[in-house]
Amino acid sequence: MQSNEFAPDVGGSCGARLKQARIAAGLSIEDVATRLRMPARVVQSLETDDVARLGAPVFVRGQLRSYARLVGIDLEDQLAATPLASTAPSELVSHTHTPRYRRVFEQTTRRAIYIVLTAAIAVPVVIATRPHLGNQVAVQSLEMPAMPAGADAAQAQHPATAQAPQRTPLIASIAPLPAAVPAQKTLTLNFTGESWIQVRSGDGRVLDEGTVQAGQTRSYELAEIGYVKLGNVPGVEVRKAGEAVDLAPFSRGSVARFTLSSDGSLAPASN
Repeated sequence: MQSNEFAPDVGGSCGARLKQARIAAGLSIEDVATRLRMPARVVQSLETDDVARLGAPVFVRGQLRSYARLVGIDLEDQLAATPLASTAPSELVSHTHTPRYRRVFEQTTRRAIYIVLTAAIAVPVVIATRPHLGNQVAVQSLEMPAMPAGADAAQAQHPATAQAPQRTPLIASIAPLPAAVPAQKTLTLNFTGESWIQVRSGDGRVLDEGTVQAGQTRSYELAEIGYVKLGNVPGVEVRKAGEAVDLAPFSRGSVARFTLSSDGSLAPASN
């Protein structure tokens, strides 16, 4: 974005109109910065039309609209006269890749847990049923009637007619085991419109930053995120662990800012 992008030939630039309206309202730059919850240097850049360093065009337009609403002027005609610049999204690096050794270790651990639990259920069942099986065989031997004379010879001549003693089969029922490891919780961003994002870790490292086109999705582990900033809030759907997040408590104009604590809870961010 060039510094004169929001400065049409007629009617003065957006920055000049904002500055005149601020002075007429008796507000200082610090007053505007406090009410809009943005740094004073950003307010100065908006008034001087030096917006090239403020980020993507969709993000800057949201700040201009918020400033205009505060001082009671309408900039929509000037903003509509300047089409959004088509900015190619920067290459984003996913940080959710799981190493192969970790996947193998988790699979081996689940199988080991399944085998141990199966053995813990089956072995006591077998041990408990052994005395009953021995007593059943002894009772069948005592109750078997004596064979008449000559029966041994007849049985030897017709072995097919001899019946083997019947035994009650032993059946052990093992219920299916639940999954040993639950799915890892994530923060997912679904983009229905073009938006500018910035994602930082808890120690301030930038994990993700740039303009994202509509139809794309970004996912991050909750444990690694400390701060999220979104432009064009109506074009972004946020889900934490599969549940939709209401961005209204974290939004100012068309920009949302929030932080994530170690337990995954969200809180508004000032900058």
